[in-house]
Amino acid sequence: MSELDSPGGAPLPPKSASPPTDKPTKRKRDDEERRPAKRVKKSKKQKRTKKPKDINEDDLNADLGINLAIGRMDGQLMVDYVAQRTKRFQSDLTTVELEELYLPTKAILDTSSWEEMRDLTQLPAFLRKFAEPGETLEVGPLSKGSPHTLVITAAGLRAADLTRALRTFESKDSKVAKLFAKHIKLKEAIETCSKTRMSIGVGTPHRIADLLDDGALSSKHLKRIVIDASYIDQKKRGILDMQDTEPPLIRLLTRPALTELYQAKENGVCLMFY
Repeated sequence: MSELDSPGGAPLPPKSASPPTDKPTKRKRDDEERRPAKRVKKSKKQKRTKKPKDINEDDLNADLGINLAIGRMDGQLMVDYVAQRTKRFQSDLTTVELEELYLPTKAILDTSSWEEMRDLTQLPAFLRKFAEPGETLEVGPLSKGSPHTLVITAAGLRAADLTRALRTFESKDSKVAKLFAKHIKLKEAIETCSKTRMSIGVGTPHRIADLLDDGALSSKHLKRIVIDASYIDQKKRGILDMQDTEPPLIRLLTRPALTELYQAKENGVCLMFY
């Protein structure tokens, strides 16, 4: 009996041919899967952070180191100016969270009537002009570490310049205290506040916040907070224009203990943008 015959003598049906394998196609697909994806080349030009639209380059006087626009803003314009930067630097916050960081218009003292240059030499005259009637800025409160004025700036070196410019308000009993962070350690600043009767304190946002948290610096007799807003560095950036300084400044200014003082009818605190 041949292999083609069945046991009963009938021929067996031919065996079906095996389906052709698609090995080359499969191998090609496997090779493509193993092959690393082509990397998209990044542009050599990095995307630059654009300045807010309300900044006019003509107002940024690099020679003088002054943003001239600050001096023209009344309270509402200043609130809007600061709010725009808060949105820009803290874009991850919700609408409710951002609203908690907006400065109240009533807190800001309108100083747009000041026609002189907002530089170091004019700062003492600026403070005298907008002081309370009959107030003597050279006299600090009796309580240690409790100034009537805080001046906030972006960096330690600038704080040192401001401190020297304000020495005119020092007296035998009251000091213009250096609170800035770069050259003075926090422990030393705490000791200074605890032992010093001061009329004016000068520092950076982080340092002043740390001293308030510690309790060495008190806002009990505080009447005004002056923000060194007009000053710009060589890159034409001010305290309101940098990620490292604007958010901590706003968090400091919107602390609950201070916002309560902005609303106080008596012995309240005002914000002044110099």
